[in-house]
Amino acid sequence: MDLKLLTARTLKWNAIDRVATQVLYAVVGVVLANILSPEEFGLVGVLLIFQAFATILVDSGFGAALLREKEPSQTDYSTVFWFNLGVSLLIYIVLFFGAPVIACIFQGQEVLIPMSKVMFLTFVINGIAIVQVNRLMKKMDVRMIAVSNSAGLVISGGVAIWLALRGAGAWALVWQSIVLASVKSIILWATGGWRPSLCFSRLTMRKIRAVGLSVFSSSLLNTISLNIYNFVIGAFYTISALGVYTQADKWAKMGSASMSQILTSSFVPLLSKVQDSRETFLRYVDKTGRFTAFILLPAMTLLAVMAAPLFHLLFGNKWDAAIPLFQILSIRGIFVVLISLYSNYLLALGKARNLFVSEAVKDGLIFIAILATIFLRDITWLIIGQLVASIATWILLLPLTARSLTTTVGRLLSHLLPFAAMSAAMALVCLIIETSAPLILPDLNLVAPLTRRLVTNGLILLFQFTAGAGIYLVLLRVFHISELPEALTYLFGRFRKRLP
Repeated sequence: MDLKLLTARTLKWNAIDRVATQVLYAVVGVVLANILSPEEFGLVGVLLIFQAFATILVDSGFGAALLREKEPSQTDYSTVFWFNLGVSLLIYIVLFFGAPVIACIFQGQEVLIPMSKVMFLTFVINGIAIVQVNRLMKKMDVRMIAVSNSAGLVISGGVAIWLALRGAGAWALVWQSIVLASVKSIILWATGGWRPSLCFSRLTMRKIRAVGLSVFSSSLLNTISLNIYNFVIGAFYTISALGVYTQADKWAKMGSASMSQILTSSFVPLLSKVQDSRETFLRYVDKTGRFTAFILLPAMTLLAVMAAPLFHLLFGNKWDAAIPLFQILSIRGIFVVLISLYSNYLLALGKARNLFVSEAVKDGLIFIAILATIFLRDITWLIIGQLVASIATWILLLPLTARSLTTTVGRLLSHLLPFAAMSAAMALVCLIIETSAPLILPDLNLVAPLTRRLVTNGLILLFQFTAGAGIYLVLLRVFHISELPEALTYLFGRFRKRLP
C-alpha cells in the first residue's frame, strides 16, 4: 500500500481512537470528579506514580525497539513477550511486599497498602498485551487498538461510577484501572491473531538490546520527569493538594497525550521505512513537523484560554484551585509533544544515544526547577517550574535534533512559527470574549443556580470555540497554508469515494 495512504489511515484510526477515548474518559472523569473528593483522587495519584515506573520496567524499551525493526520475526515477538511477562511478575512481587513502605512515605496512609496490592496488577495485565499492540502498530493497523480502548473505557467507567455511587471512594478508581486493563488485553488477544511460541532467543535480545536499552533509559527518565511532581506534592504537601494537581494534570494530559498518540507515534513506523534515504526522510520530517504544529498549537492554546468556563461548566467551583494549574500544564503540553516528536525522529534514525541525552537534559532541568520552587510552598510555582524546564529542554533539543537530521534549526522552526502566530491571534480573540462575557450574555439572575452555571459557561465556551476556530481557519486560507486543503482532501475525498 502507498505509504502516504497507509500513514493517513493510521492517523485516521489513531484520531478515532484518541477522540473516542478522550470523550469516554472525559464523561466518566466528570461524573467521578463530582462524586469523589480531592483526597480520594490524591490516594490513587500516589499509586499511579509507582505504576508508571513499573510499566516502563516491564516493557524495558524492547517493544519500541521492535517497531524500528524492518521485519521482526515470530521468534523476536515471542522473546519480547516472555521477557515482558517475567519482568512484570517479578516487579509485582517486589511492590506487593513493598506496599507498607509506600504507605509510610506518603503520610502513613494505611489504606494505600491493600489498594497497592490490587492496583499494581494492572501493569501485569497490560504487559501481557504489549506485543499484541506493537504488532498492530508495526503493521500500521491500529483499528483493534481503538476498539479495545473504547470498549475498556465504557465497561470500566460504568463499574467505577457504580462503585463511587455506592460509597467505594478511592477504590472505585482502583477497580476502574483493573477492569480497563483486563478488557483491553482480552480483546487484543481474542482478535490479534498472534500467539507466542515457546522460545526465547538470546540473539534477539542482543539484536534489539542497544536500541531497547537506550529507549528504556530515555523512557525511564521521561517517566521520572512526568511523575516526580506527584511524588513531591504527595510527600511534602498534602494528599488533597496532590488530588488537585492530579485533576489538573489529568485533564491537561488528555490534550497533550492525545496529540502525541495521534501525531508522533503514528510517524515512527513510517519514518523507519524511509530511514535509508536522507532526502525522503527529511521530506517526511517536514510534513510531520508542520502537520503536528497545524493540529497541536491551536488545540492546546484553545484548551488553555477556555479553562475557566470549561471547569465551571463541568464541576462548578469544586475544582477552581486546579484551573491555573491546568492552564500552565496545557501550554507545557505543547513542548512535551514537540520533544516527543523530535525524540521519535531520533528513534527512527537509530540515534538512541542522542535520545538518552535529551531525556537526561530534560530531567536535569526539571530537578533544578524543583529545587528552585519547592521552598516557596506554592504548587503553582512548582508547575511554572515544569513549564520553564520543558521550554528549556525544547530549546536545547532543537540543535541536537537538527544535527542528527543533518538539517538546520531554522528548518525545524519553520514548521512551527506560522501556526504559533495564528494560534496567538486565536487566543487573543478568545480572551476578549471571556472578559466581555458580562456585557454580551443575557441576564440569568432569576433562574436556578445550576441552570445559570450551565447556560452562562456553555455560551462562553460556544462563543470562544466558534470565534477561535473561525479566525484560525480564516488565517489558514488567507496565508494559503497547505495542511488545511490536504487534510480536507483526504477526509472528504475518501468519504466521497465510498458513496454509492
